[in-house]
Amino acid sequence: RASLPSGGIDRAGLLRRGRVRRRRQPHGGSALALPLRPRKIRRYRRSVASRMATVRARALPSEDSQGSKVESAADDPGDALPGDAAAGGREPHGHRGPEERREASVAERSAETLAARLRLAEVAAGLRVTPAGRELPGDSPLRQVLAELNRIPSSRRRAARLFEWLIAPMPPDHFYRCLWEREAVLVRRQDPSYYEGLFCTADLDAMLRHEDVHFGQHLDAARYVCGRRETLNPPGRALPAAAWSLYRAGCSLRLLCPQAFSSSVWQFLAVLQEQFGSMAGSNVYLTPPNSQGFAPHYDDIEAFVLQLEGRKLWRVYRPRDPTEELALTSSPNFSQEDLGEPVLQTVLEPGDLLYFPRGFIHQAECQDGMHSLHLTLSTYQRNTWGDFLEAVVPLAVQAAIEENVEFRRGLPRDFMDYMGAQHSDSKDPRRTAFMEKVRVLVARLGHFAPVDAVADQRAKDFIHDSLPPVLSDREKALSVHGLPIRWEAGEPVNVGAQLTTETEVHMLQDGIARLVGEGGRLFLYYTVENSRVYHLEEPKCLEIYPQQADAMELLLRSYPEFVRVGDLPCDSVEDQLSLATMLYDKGLLLTKVPLTQN
Repeated sequence: RASLPSGGIDRAGLLRRGRVRRRRQPHGGSALALPLRPRKIRRYRRSVASRMATVRARALPSEDSQGSKVESAADDPGDALPGDAAAGGREPHGHRGPEERREASVAERSAETLAARLRLAEVAAGLRVTPAGRELPGDSPLRQVLAELNRIPSSRRRAARLFEWLIAPMPPDHFYRCLWEREAVLVRRQDPSYYEGLFCTADLDAMLRHEDVHFGQHLDAARYVCGRRETLNPPGRALPAAAWSLYRAGCSLRLLCPQAFSSSVWQFLAVLQEQFGSMAGSNVYLTPPNSQGFAPHYDDIEAFVLQLEGRKLWRVYRPRDPTEELALTSSPNFSQEDLGEPVLQTVLEPGDLLYFPRGFIHQAECQDGMHSLHLTLSTYQRNTWGDFLEAVVPLAVQAAIEENVEFRRGLPRDFMDYMGAQHSDSKDPRRTAFMEKVRVLVARLGHFAPVDAVADQRAKDFIHDSLPPVLSDREKALSVHGLPIRWEAGEPVNVGAQLTTETEVHMLQDGIARLVGEGGRLFLYYTVENSRVYHLEEPKCLEIYPQQADAMELLLRSYPEFVRVGDLPCDSVEDQLSLATMLYDKGLLLTKVPLTQN
């Protein structure tokens, strides 16, 4: 992980230094034109919290299976999922005051422009549209829910809705409260089309033919025969002839990181990672008939198994002892003799879902002359309290030594006479006093723990781990991606749109950026330029100057409510427009209405 800063954010000090020595951010190369003569703003500097309360007070209301069966290892079935939620609609306008009429007038003037951009975005994305520009219903539950997500303005709500669909008909609150990290769960849907459009064997075949897929790096060929696991990866590229020959020889094919090749898997995971607050990854497994690819083992991730094609017999076992519960590392391969009775044994069919926590041993095999294709969604790897404390405690000890003399006092000269393994049974009162002193000092460490700084560093790591965001049509149309600037007749046209102090903005999505203090400076780390290949790129960040720190916090915390650029808590119009323009140019902001040329 990235190294931690020496301390937390000295916001007051940074602001003081910022006012003494102002550093202007460059404006060159922006897609937007900025005013050349900024004027000084004189206003009372309110706290971020009070400004957020003001924004919320002014904000308008935002828009916002039959035959399924749920089983768990605890025989605690989930309640039926409520019926489809009503689509968020607009309230009647009713009587409007002058300010409301002005806002409505602006919205109405921009509606036609926005609708046109949305239609262009739909066509560019290859969606089917009617002459009115509305997307036609998909022909599978997955396509239908993805179309529904495209109409939800808040990325938080999109993530929650997709997870609700993933585990339906079980309510998410019941799952997290009773089953998450506790029990294996089976959702049997009796709907083979449920995941249609996510991934299929034809997609794998196309990747082998047209993508640069290599054995070992992207694809594994493995089989489990007579209690022994074998990996048979030849060197080099996984061409169709080699891959399908290994499959015919009884090898399972495991595609690592399918989201790097498949846009549908990328979209699926990119939305769900916001639900988990932890990296969401996946593997795809294709197993030939009457075979098993992998030995019994447990993993260090929360696993959601989505059965895409065929049938597969699964056996899931509880952790054998408390040391394996919620395991932090994956296990070696087990023999059948190492296992007890399965807590869950079932045949997964297309549309079914199987969940099991870290440390649950599992094995799966194909029977009855039918192949199997499934995708395993994985998350919550090394995302525990213990991992957090591993980072906090050393820094807390360092800070305590520096700030509290009790941690710098010398050990008793004779402590080796009564401490250590050879004295562990001693009743010496000096030993009791020594242990009590250790307990007191450990209890005091909490006062020195840089909890927020470590939380920021873990958030920074998550930003780097994350997939790049998938944008809805609305987000494309209202961000820099929707600007009509293009090359035409030998020159760029439609240049000159600009942000003003009256422009209303919010972050592109929730969770795409994090403000972190490092070495006495502030950096905004973001996901929009991440690769679909894990850590292919270095972390991406922008430096945020001290005089813009409060404004950046307001933008991050007020999502999905809009904030007027002129209300950003900066000292000058120049600082307001410089920050907003920098974020807009990076694709981190969207506007309430499409920008037009002045």
